[in-house]
Amino acid sequence: MTSLDSFKCRTTLTVDDKDYIYYSLELAEKNGLPGVTSLPFSMKVLLENMLRFEDGRSVTKDDVLAVADWVNNRGKAEREIAYRPARVLMQDFTGVPAVVDLAAMRDAMVALGGDPARINPLVPVDLVIDHSVIVNYFGTDNALKKNVDEEYKQNQERYRFLKWGQSAFDNFRVVPPGTGICHQVNLEYLAQTVWTRKEELDGKTVTVAYPDTLVGTDSHTTMVNGLGVLGWGVGGIEAEAAMLGQPISMLIPEVVGFKLSGKLKEGITATDLVLTVTQMLRKKGVVGKFVEFYGSGLEHLSLADRATIANMAPEYGATCGFFPVDRETIDYLDETGRKDSRVELVEKYSKAQGMWRKKDTPDPVFTDTLELDLDTVLPSMAGPKRPQDRVLLSESKAGFLAALEGEFKKPGEASRRVPVAGTDYSVGHGDVVIAAITSCTNTSNPSVLIAAGLLAKAAVKKGLKSKPWVKTSLAPGSQVVEGYLTASGLQDDLDKLGFNLVGFGCTTCIGNSGPLPEAISEAINKNDLVAGAVISGNRNFEGRVNPDVKANYLASPPLVVAYALAGSLQVDLTTEPLGTDKDGKPVYLKDIWPSNKEVAEYIRENVTKKMFKEKYSDVFKGDENWQKIAIPTGQTYAWQDASTYVQNPPYFVGMTKDPVPVTDIIDARIMGLFLDSITTDHISPAGSIKQASPAGKYLIEHQVRPVDFNQYGTRRGNHEVMMRGTFANIRIKNQMVPGVEGGVTIHYPDGAELPIYDAAMQYKAEGVPLVVFAGKEYGTGSSRDWAAKGTKLLGVRAVVAQSFERIHRSNLVGMGIVPLVFKDGESWQSLGIKGDEIVTLKGIEGDLKPRQILTAEVKFADGTVKNVDLICRIDTLDELDYFRNGGILPYVLRSLAA
Repeated sequence: MTSLDSFKCRTTLTVDDKDYIYYSLELAEKNGLPGVTSLPFSMKVLLENMLRFEDGRSVTKDDVLAVADWVNNRGKAEREIAYRPARVLMQDFTGVPAVVDLAAMRDAMVALGGDPARINPLVPVDLVIDHSVIVNYFGTDNALKKNVDEEYKQNQERYRFLKWGQSAFDNFRVVPPGTGICHQVNLEYLAQTVWTRKEELDGKTVTVAYPDTLVGTDSHTTMVNGLGVLGWGVGGIEAEAAMLGQPISMLIPEVVGFKLSGKLKEGITATDLVLTVTQMLRKKGVVGKFVEFYGSGLEHLSLADRATIANMAPEYGATCGFFPVDRETIDYLDETGRKDSRVELVEKYSKAQGMWRKKDTPDPVFTDTLELDLDTVLPSMAGPKRPQDRVLLSESKAGFLAALEGEFKKPGEASRRVPVAGTDYSVGHGDVVIAAITSCTNTSNPSVLIAAGLLAKAAVKKGLKSKPWVKTSLAPGSQVVEGYLTASGLQDDLDKLGFNLVGFGCTTCIGNSGPLPEAISEAINKNDLVAGAVISGNRNFEGRVNPDVKANYLASPPLVVAYALAGSLQVDLTTEPLGTDKDGKPVYLKDIWPSNKEVAEYIRENVTKKMFKEKYSDVFKGDENWQKIAIPTGQTYAWQDASTYVQNPPYFVGMTKDPVPVTDIIDARIMGLFLDSITTDHISPAGSIKQASPAGKYLIEHQVRPVDFNQYGTRRGNHEVMMRGTFANIRIKNQMVPGVEGGVTIHYPDGAELPIYDAAMQYKAEGVPLVVFAGKEYGTGSSRDWAAKGTKLLGVRAVVAQSFERIHRSNLVGMGIVPLVFKDGESWQSLGIKGDEIVTLKGIEGDLKPRQILTAEVKFADGTVKNVDLICRIDTLDELDYFRNGGILPYVLRSLAA
């Protein structure tokens, strides 16, 4: 696309005798865009995007002026812009349903008389298969092979489908299983910091250079912000639209500056830092905002430390956590094996664009700021249920005991223990039954992994062992981790404590922790024990890690190892021994904690550029298992009726070329009343499928044995499973059924208590629309499009909450569901809603405007009526178009068919 270039800023940059066209912010400032120099670095990336895509329609001259005017209004203008990322990143849990949708759109295009080949990614898309390995086997040398074999056995249908997609769609690459986690593969290989593409300009083919930007179908896409790459998580629905050439509609963001000063003290890890940052930003309130890090403290943070902080942007609630390009960025690109020509381009482009940070760079203008002296960070964990609930390591024992008495309602039971059948040990409240070095937050960071290995080495030397009830695992984010842990000899010591490699991918953090040993599981469940998990991940929401575990804590990898040795959350690691040495003397954490110098020496000797080049030399080839998978051919997919993994979804059934007008919601019933912080995992769980659940019954009816159920995450290509799993998290609490956990509701007017799916199908048969009421931060957590898709398929027309998480609100609109927010601090509780009311919402028909005030009529069981003003959170005109078309995919399909 050739820009109108109203500000005459298109020019040429020569690097190593090669010319690149770029859109110069310096020239734009001279030609009518004052204040560009003072913009936050992240806003400069957005401004360049506007300049490059100025077409007079989706991006106008006024849009460009509005972005440049940010320095005057600090992002409070509430103006909508159209943003086009350079590429899209997917993982397989979210990628499979996205490719299913694309395949379904090809079928629908044929039905509308169009060319199916028009349904094709227009920007580069990389899908990394990283969420399907489950820790079924652990603590042995062959655990990795056995888990991989089981993964291929369970996921043949999905992998066959993805391989078909790789051959059928242009601009679509698949990184096979066993390579690593998508965010780390992105950080170490896919991301380039400055992207290039060939374009036609004035009849000539030129190379255009521009900032590397992306959206990803995983909230932790933000990890790459540490590399100066602007990216964030979106729902699969929004990502599909971006792939198909649709701009992402967004409000010009506020940018909160987070100033870092000082330097971390001896023994303090990047995990301690990120948990501190997460708590501070949650308290500040940054939902829907950019966060950008600045200050002298950046001089003392490695790129991996920055990526650790950026990764957890979803946990602190921000859209992104951005670090500008500087010398550390360049060194990392070089050390991880990027081409010399690319590294040179990144440096020269960033300097030419004013996107290069130096020690003496003036602080940008920000909407608001907060500050942290790195010297004040202390050893920390977060738990037992939320990543922002930081607790100092020195206070973690007291914190757990308080939670045991309070939220877990086990007063006076701290010392209770029960025997484990067939063993010589017992388990009790707070016993750590899972200790997992897992997920993307930390395994990108050699400093904490080397520290874990050195701690293991010292522990083994002292004669310490992991407690027998602890399920231990190591699931790195890339094969490079295996390389340097093996080269250093530290993997041998980790193995001796049970931290054998179990897979390369997202495991415990996503709920792929696998089952606990049967006797331990039985002891926990029969005696209602509050068992513990300590993981080096980023998500510890209740019911997510493992169904047997209620108290989940996030911690650094060395602390994960330490808790495996201690075996209990009721041990104060700062004052109590982890165990005894060979001579019976107590061993304390401080006795085996490695020094910063020792960690740095191991990194210098063992983490090499050669290792990165070797591990990524043939990244798309896959192992023998992947290469053996045979795939169907053709532009449209040959759906298999018998498949329980991949089915043609019903979104486009009966679709016409012109949209059917939307209608008001009349006499709706309430399907659920929920409290604060309902996560996408509550709405659409990714973990195990219970045999007695609607999804379990469906699979049994289709001759799937319970042992082969796999989990919800892997079944996302089958809407029949996923709609039955909607609101089916074992820990969700519908306040219409007080005191009951799990996905149940009351069907009215008969008052029958039913699984939510069964009630929804009954309402659908009766022609009754549904609404959901919730509290604050509804839809927080992973960017899970099925949380919106499943809600739609259950017949829910609107969700009314006190506030929404950014991505989930967008996804609801993308599925044609109205998100509504209470005004003036009201809530369903303050209105006295119990769940047996009838709700009517008018004003949806006709001339609906973004953020319009709508009035809901709530008719109570006793006949009284309350009128409640609600803010319609369809935020932009583009979103309104999507909504009127029944969702973003029908909108795109109609546009392409036309």
